[in-house]
Amino acid sequence: MTAGDGRFFACSGPHSLADVTAVAGGIAPDIALLLDGVASLASASANEVSFLDNRRYIGALMASKAGAVIVHPDLVAKVPAGMVAIVTTEPYLGWAKVAALFHPEPPGEPGIHPLALVDPLAVVSVTAEIGPFAVIGARAEIGPGCRIGIGTVVGQGVRMGADCRIDAHVTLSHAVLGNRVRVYPGARIGQDGFGFAQAPTGFVSIPQLGRVILEDDVEVGANTTIDRGSASDTVIGAGSRLDNLVQIGHNVQLGRCCVIVAQVGISGSTTLGDLVQVGGQAAFSGHLRIGNRVRIGGQAGVMSDLPDRAEVVGSPAMPAKAFFRQVATLKRLAERRNDRTPGAATSAADTKSG
Repeated sequence: MTAGDGRFFACSGPHSLADVTAVAGGIAPDIALLLDGVASLASASANEVSFLDNRRYIGALMASKAGAVIVHPDLVAKVPAGMVAIVTTEPYLGWAKVAALFHPEPPGEPGIHPLALVDPLAVVSVTAEIGPFAVIGARAEIGPGCRIGIGTVVGQGVRMGADCRIDAHVTLSHAVLGNRVRVYPGARIGQDGFGFAQAPTGFVSIPQLGRVILEDDVEVGANTTIDRGSASDTVIGAGSRLDNLVQIGHNVQLGRCCVIVAQVGISGSTTLGDLVQVGGQAAFSGHLRIGNRVRIGGQAGVMSDLPDRAEVVGSPAMPAKAFFRQVATLKRLAERRNDRTPGAATSAADTKSG
């Protein structure tokens, strides 16, 4: 099946091989070829372009009927006869750009929908799009080119820069957004952090007086929650990507271009450096300092500070090499124990004779 069902995705094209090659940042033979769209190796036809970025799929490449393929120089020899190779050292990046060429983001429709509720004290750019049932609070500022989805609530005083896209049913409060911020459906940003003191009669909530700062080019996944700070701000650094169902506690600070995968939980006042990568379902205790370019495996339990470029897995998290050495040692010990268990040979013989 061709990618990009026209019922859901804007389509452009056909595009010439030369144009597709230029967008992909690659090189290709100078031949006349029109390409109608993008597709997977398995489903592509002679007028479509696909890509290969993983040697595991060489078989799919060799069986493909694609007219052109975006491919690394090391794999050009595997491209079947009759298929045009668009050669680039970064095929996946090239694919991303080519897919966007054929399926561009649809333009906004500036204006405020009649069913939206916009406070008279809000400032909304004339080039912004405010969808039906959206609510824009007093003194909120919606920058040029922004798009506010169906049923989204932008609380009083929230400020966003240019070209932000806030999808359906998001709530934003106590937040300042940079430019080109993308928030996917159902995200909750700026609510109270989890802070309370204990009194003889029970718990006393601590006022959460900070904000959430989403810097330029941040993306926040569906149903992710980001608590505002208690006294300082919660900050998501420029270019960072948060997957769906991530929980960010109050006063957390992420550096630039961090990648946080689904179901990660980061407790309050933990700081991550730049370019940190965190696997799914990892958890952090509070008040930690995580260095730059740290890589944390899925389901890791991070309970102590980590230096720059650390790579950890497991719970409690430990250096990846040490973790896998321990796993290998335990496996060997278990195998030796099984070999020495009295009656093991007899049991095996009984099983065989039976």
